Amino acid sequence: ARLWSRIPAEFEWLLIADPRHVHYLSNFWVPSLSFSGGERALLLLEREQRATLLADNFTAKSASGKHYVDREEIHTWYDHKHSVVNRDLALFEAVKRIRDRVYGRVGAVEAEWLPLAASEILAADHEVHALRKSISGVGEASGAAIDLGTLLRDLRRQKLPDEIELLKKCMAATAAGQVRAREVIRAGVSEFDVYREVHAAALASIGRPAYIYGDFRAATTELPKVGGAPTDYVLKDGDMYILDFSVVLDGYRSDFTNTFVVGGKPTAQQQEMYDTCQKGMIAGEKVLKAGVAAKEVHAAVYNAMQSSEYGATFTHHAGHGIGLGHPEAPILVPESTDVLVVGDVITLEPGVYVKGVGGIRIEHNYLITETGAECLSPHTIAL
Repeated sequence: ARLWSRIPAEFEWLLIADPRHVHYLSNFWVPSLSFSGGERALLLLEREQRATLLADNFTAKSASGKHYVDREEIHTWYDHKHSVVNRDLALFEAVKRIRDRVYGRVGAVEAEWLPLAASEILAADHEVHALRKSISGVGEASGAAIDLGTLLRDLRRQKLPDEIELLKKCMAATAAGQVRAREVIRAGVSEFDVYREVHAAALASIGRPAYIYGDFRAATTELPKVGGAPTDYVLKDGDMYILDFSVVLDGYRSDFTNTFVVGGKPTAQQQEMYDTCQKGMIAGEKVLKAGVAAKEVHAAVYNAMQSSEYGATFTHHAGHGIGLGHPEAPILVPESTDVLVVGDVITLEPGVYVKGVGGIRIEHNYLITETGAECLSPHTIAL
């Protein structure tokens, strides 16, 4: 309903192609940890609020949970009897079944994700005028194309209650991983050892398979700003270990951070770096609410950190939106044009990185409200 309210009245159908947006509108999602991971479906929406799922039979049965559509056009790709064709071609066979339903009616497609072959199927045997209306999304009355992908990304910012609950589940699992990291980080263990323990604790907390990614790296005196997957580097006393990771459930994700001093005895410099980040986070929290410009949040974080000699090393974003993407709007940077809206879920993540000392980054997740923000990430931030 929110989508259709922003579509000009002459448009009668929409073809959704981004798997995240098919998921957002119908709850159809193929988990990455499945034998159909990476495969996709399309979703045809009609003005009468009818939804039709287009997919091959193995993709359709790989979906996680219940999806909500009025009808399905499923093409048999594999039947345990015959050789398989190119799997994309099976999806295009499903597209052929809706061609006559959309012909002659003004519609729009999510052009960034719809394959050219699918567009050609919809336009087959149609005149150029119909091609313009149906494929480009140009209606005679409006005279302008609809950018479905951008519109849906904007709608996604305002999280609904069921999305918030799923995000909280992601965050609870992430918090369990943070707790386990505090127990196992010590000199003599490797970055990969910590990763395995964090991974196991997060999965045990959530009770089902999940995709986990992030930064599992030691920020050393030589390499104070590093990130990415863990290596076989063995931790040493005095190293600063940045644990910045996400647990992904049904496409939605958490994203929060703590930094640990290996050996548990931070130096005066490391403590000041931590205090600098805390000042930034506290200042950012004070200005979070709907209607505030994202660049103002960045300014609050940045300016608070400049009272320390380490503040100038804070050069990345002050935070960003999360949900079905990472990062997604709003982006908290100096020249951002974004404005916080009710329902945004964002991060604050100040960091400082000093050659010869190490690096530190801390991060919480927040739900933006009319009057402020609710902190959603339940982990402890401390060296």
